[in-house]
Amino acid sequence: MEKGNLSINSENFLPIIKKWLYTDKDIFIRELVSNGCDAVTKLKKLCSMGEADVAEDEKFEINVTLDEKEKTLSITDNGIGMTAEEIKKYINQIAFSGATDFLKQFEEKAGEDNEIIGHFGLGFYSAFMVADKVEIDTLSYQNGAEAAKWICTGGIDYEMEKGTRTQRGTTITLYLGEDGKEFLEESTVYSALKKYCSFMPVPIFIHITKEEEEQKEEQKADENSNVIHVSPEQAENISSAEDAKKLQQEQKEEEPKPLNETNPLWQRQPKDCTEEEYKAFYHQVFMDMNDPLFWIHLNMDYPFRLKGILYFPKLVQQMDITDGEIKLYSNQVYIADNIKEVVPEFLLLLKGIMDCPDLPLNVSRSALQNDGYAQKMSNYITKKVADKLNHLFKNEREQYESFWDNISIFIKFGCMREEKLYDKIKDSILLKTTDGVYETVSEYLEKNKQKHENKIFFVSDENQQAQYIRLFKEQGLEAAILSTPIDKPFVSFLEYKNAGVKVQRIDADISDTLQQKEEQKDEEAKKAEETQNEELQNLFRGILNSETLKVKAEPLKAEKVSGMIVLTEESRRMLEMKEAYGENEQMKMLFATAQPDETLVLNSNNHLVQLICKWKGNADKKEDLDLICRQVYDLALMSHKSLSSEEMTAFIDRSNLLLEKLADFED
Repeated sequence: MEKGNLSINSENFLPIIKKWLYTDKDIFIRELVSNGCDAVTKLKKLCSMGEADVAEDEKFEINVTLDEKEKTLSITDNGIGMTAEEIKKYINQIAFSGATDFLKQFEEKAGEDNEIIGHFGLGFYSAFMVADKVEIDTLSYQNGAEAAKWICTGGIDYEMEKGTRTQRGTTITLYLGEDGKEFLEESTVYSALKKYCSFMPVPIFIHITKEEEEQKEEQKADENSNVIHVSPEQAENISSAEDAKKLQQEQKEEEPKPLNETNPLWQRQPKDCTEEEYKAFYHQVFMDMNDPLFWIHLNMDYPFRLKGILYFPKLVQQMDITDGEIKLYSNQVYIADNIKEVVPEFLLLLKGIMDCPDLPLNVSRSALQNDGYAQKMSNYITKKVADKLNHLFKNEREQYESFWDNISIFIKFGCMREEKLYDKIKDSILLKTTDGVYETVSEYLEKNKQKHENKIFFVSDENQQAQYIRLFKEQGLEAAILSTPIDKPFVSFLEYKNAGVKVQRIDADISDTLQQKEEQKDEEAKKAEETQNEELQNLFRGILNSETLKVKAEPLKAEKVSGMIVLTEESRRMLEMKEAYGENEQMKMLFATAQPDETLVLNSNNHLVQLICKWKGNADKKEDLDLICRQVYDLALMSHKSLSSEEMTAFIDRSNLLLEKLADFED
């Protein structure tokens, strides 16, 4: 037996791995199983180069075995194996990458197809996060090689002796300690394997060795079980108990299926994938029972390698925008979800898988070592997304419009976060109008240029602003519906990107088309109008106890409307910013003096407003005038924003009082 010390400078090395190198304890499953896949890949490469021979019918696989009684977890492969000297080189000299050395040695013969998973010599040592003792039992593919065994108990000391393997490959056995006791549970091991290894390129099988009594009970239960699983086709062929028994026996004799898919959908050519397969893969990976709207299959080999599928999910509700999930893989090895250095931020609203073999990951495979590669990848993905959206808009517009309510949030967020995306798809951005039509910005402006040139009107709440919508429709006008939270900043962005175009909410101004044209007034008439507006303003300010309210009377085409609240677009946006950033002390100071520039526009064509003008100087009508003015103001306010609980209570009480007065008047 040989004993020695690991070639490291600190006895605290393994504790450092446990505490700092990896954030998730179950990561050791990924590292050890991917090392097994790496060993198989190396052997296949050697065979293709004529450097090794294996039987033609040999099946390569990884076997994960949990022994609950012995408290061990082992990972076995039938890959390249190691000699004792290679153990000393690749295991004892920590952080010396076997994969790197392997590629260097055979780079001339291997060419460019260097699909070796392992890049990190430290990966093996993640085993000590859960194990008090680790054994390696291995036999090299080389002719005449002897099996070798390596044993380490978690310090810097190790032992080496002859191994027990008689077949080529490696078995790593972890003697699970207190830190790894949860991995004695079958469900925990299975969950970790599914998380990290679902798409690794070598078949993976899991075996559970249980206590003898428990095993006997399960065997007995299995023998006595009459349950069989049949397909509709198989069911048609069962006509007797004997047929059923025969089928049951066949099922028991079936070869076990690996828990992973070795040739996942994203590794195939798009032309070889069906719509049903794309949808089934989406349901399987993301556990979403709704079908995706559409998807983008990424397949690039130059200047970097990238494969993957991006799905545009159907939003069941607006909150679903926070449920995006982009899974990152490297050579079919799961790395992490939503790594922002790699995935453009706006894509995090989508669901998908991206496999990036050339990704410059750090040792824990959870972050980038530099961002140059990531930026190139981000630009490529942005272009592919833009190309897909533009293609749908130009070639399948009806379907594109049917998607719009679901994808608009993603597109708007993406355009604001990534202006390159906006520049590419600006002509494919739609506005859904109040009459249910989908139009581009240019189509909307062209359609309405005779009525309001270079203006885009929008509504943020169709119910709240129903009166304004009705008034618009009566005049043959329409407004865009921009009612999601993302639309608040998008309105300003849209205005910024369309020079000379004014974007304003439907209640920000009284459109010229809503006003009744008047004959030109002489100076005396203008002065009388100014006087009346001043008197009305003083009247309402006094009744409502507001010194800042602006009031004016204008003739509107809709005679039934008594009044409308108008808040300038600039003032409204300022108030929204105040609300959004109100908790920030600096923003509080900035908005401290901000006051809403609110105007009550009274319809001089309305009989009620005419009555107010008639009664405003009549002391006998003061009580009734007070009630009517408050009611007119609240009716206008209700079409502008929600009343507070106090305001609503007062409105209801006043409405009842007015009805009583009306009833008394009729009597």
